[in-house]
Amino acid sequence: AIRELLFDDMLSQSRKTGGNGGDGGEKLSINKKKVHQAEKMIRGALVELYKGLGYLKTYRSLNMLAFVKILKKFDKVTAKEVQTIYLKVVESSYFNSSDKAIRLMDDVEELFVRHFASGDKRKAMKYLKPNQKEESHATTFFIGLFTGGFVALFIGYCIMAHISGMYTHQSNKVYMSTSYPVLSMFSLFFLHLFLYGCNIFMWRKTRINYAFIFEFAPTKELKYRDVFLICTTSMTIVVGVMFAHLTLIVKGYSSSTVQAIPGCLLLVFLLVLVCPFKILYRSSRYHFLIAIRNIILTPFYKVVMVDFFMADQLCSQVPLLRTLEYLACYYITSSYKTQDYGYCTRVKHFRDLAYAVSFLPYYWRAMQCARRWFDEGDINHIVNLGKYVSAMLAAGTKVAYENDNSAGWLSLVVIVSSVATIYQLYWDFVKDWGLLQFNSKNPWLRNDLILKQKYIYFISMVCSLK
Repeated sequence: AIRELLFDDMLSQSRKTGGNGGDGGEKLSINKKKVHQAEKMIRGALVELYKGLGYLKTYRSLNMLAFVKILKKFDKVTAKEVQTIYLKVVESSYFNSSDKAIRLMDDVEELFVRHFASGDKRKAMKYLKPNQKEESHATTFFIGLFTGGFVALFIGYCIMAHISGMYTHQSNKVYMSTSYPVLSMFSLFFLHLFLYGCNIFMWRKTRINYAFIFEFAPTKELKYRDVFLICTTSMTIVVGVMFAHLTLIVKGYSSSTVQAIPGCLLLVFLLVLVCPFKILYRSSRYHFLIAIRNIILTPFYKVVMVDFFMADQLCSQVPLLRTLEYLACYYITSSYKTQDYGYCTRVKHFRDLAYAVSFLPYYWRAMQCARRWFDEGDINHIVNLGKYVSAMLAAGTKVAYENDNSAGWLSLVVIVSSVATIYQLYWDFVKDWGLLQFNSKNPWLRNDLILKQKYIYFISMVCSLK
């Protein structure tokens, strides 16, 4: 249609030129109105093509989800285990594994941005995705507001702690052993959550359908702005309460009520987490608690993607879990009334509980590997289980060495820890990241990569070292 439109315009001008006796070599000009009309038609065609490719991508995802649901129902009704067998065939099929539709969408988007939006991607997306839900400006405003509040309160907290000598005086050891861990624990948790928000941002940017992978409801999943809002709001509250608590301590108030403030703060956050009312992202809190339940009772629940993703995160949060165990002991045993901060480390069963908390994330992850091997029969899960068992053995020998400082235990700690470290590094780099793939079309990496910039993978490997 576009070709005919331009051809007719050129032909009519040619006739006019010939009829007026003009020079046959004179250049023909195309009517600007016709050019504008042609551009409009091309733009509309690109928009429709982009929309159709989006429908195709959604169609593929929905069909894959339908296969999973149907096979799950079939296994439940017939008491058979065929889901894994059929899913392997479906997942490896061209229909599911091909990224051609996504690459075509990228090409269309690039063409549209270059030729119809003057390089402005935001302007282009208004045409390509006119019905997409716009992010609330209020969310962005409150993220900025609470970020500023957090920074101001944190600076004030640091200045007051420095002026009062809270970090240097031996007499303030009670505060550093009981109250300061509350701040550090919340900081570590919400930093982890903030990084998860950054992950969501990058997943969306690289068109990774994380909602489908984690089986999140599209209308109830947390967006990266929601995660950032939760982090900034929570840390503003935490630092504000800790600033007020430190102010009372500096002024000489040391009653049991004042000492209980950090514990009350922790209790409030736990109550919000289990709050049954439809407020404060109830759906996300509910799914978080379900994932934690599945992790704790791992052998009795089929392991899905979100479960072992969460279990991996818990393995990175062992210091947080140990701090939480100590604070729970400190406040539940009412040690805060006497400010006996060493009670939970002196009593043997509380000390053993702290060691058990350190083991639990690795144990849960190992049990998940065992359950997946039982369900799928893939020997790689047994090899992965060995990684977490080696971590538990290394931690166990370290505990034994702390109780018996002999040369034999020290040698065993060095040997077991070295083997565990090499084992874990090999699995993380070679199995998870796909490093050392010599026959790959991507040097040192696996064949299938999401990101075009390969250096990002190498930087991420270095950053993932603990």
